[in-house]
Amino acid sequence: MLIISDKNFKSLKIKNSIIKIFKKTPLKKINTVIVIGGDGFMLKTLKKNKNKDKKFYGINSGNYGFLMNKFSKKNLFNNIKKSKMISISPLQMIVKNKTKFRKFLAINEVSILRQSRQAANLSIKLNSKFIMKKLVSDGVLISTPAGSTAYNLSVHGPILNLNSKKISIAPISAFRPRRWLGKIVSDKSLITITNLSPLKRPVSAVADNIEIRNAKKIFITVQKKIKFNLLYDKNKSLQKKIKLEQLRKEIS
Repeated sequence: MLIISDKNFKSLKIKNSIIKIFKKTPLKKINTVIVIGGDGFMLKTLKKNKNKDKKFYGINSGNYGFLMNKFSKKNLFNNIKKSKMISISPLQMIVKNKTKFRKFLAINEVSILRQSRQAANLSIKLNSKFIMKKLVSDGVLISTPAGSTAYNLSVHGPILNLNSKKISIAPISAFRPRRWLGKIVSDKSLITITNLSPLKRPVSAVADNIEIRNAKKIFITVQKKIKFNLLYDKNKSLQKKIKLEQLRKEIS
């Protein structure tokens, strides 16, 4: 059992409580990592451990904590023992800026964002065919099902079921074509985004929280060889959280 904690006061307080709990009742799940923090801290932790066969049980000490569980001092031992596992695969983003190619993982989304006061001019290819020869917008966002209720939902992208085998392409403040709503595509797709005006209208490529500036071309695929195993309390799985967000969207 490994405990990884963010360094803020609330996270450290929860960590100390958990250490005391497991001194009295040791948990035998040696391949389980308890992650204490918010969603951003969980994303960083998963990426640092991408080559390890571990299961991650998140405890929320941040705001919403979509990837996390609620801390229960009384029921922690049983919650972890009876937790259900969900496996998710990240996006892989390969960015070309000037002469370099750089590679990053994104568990929630890849966002292409304008870097100046002027709107971005982008082309979007799905495999070998254009789905948008010229999009004038603040950017575009490619989301996994796990990330579809995060930034993707804020830009009016669709909420995807975890088992949908789809990814979402959503425009950010589209100007031309003004009514383009984006596209849902197969998770087997290769998405290529090209900045049509890299000198006059530079853009950044962001994989979750890692930003690469002055991106000229971005290649995005789902990296199915990598699986992140997340543990959720019984009856509070990631699928259920996504369904709740779908209901909220329909009601609103």
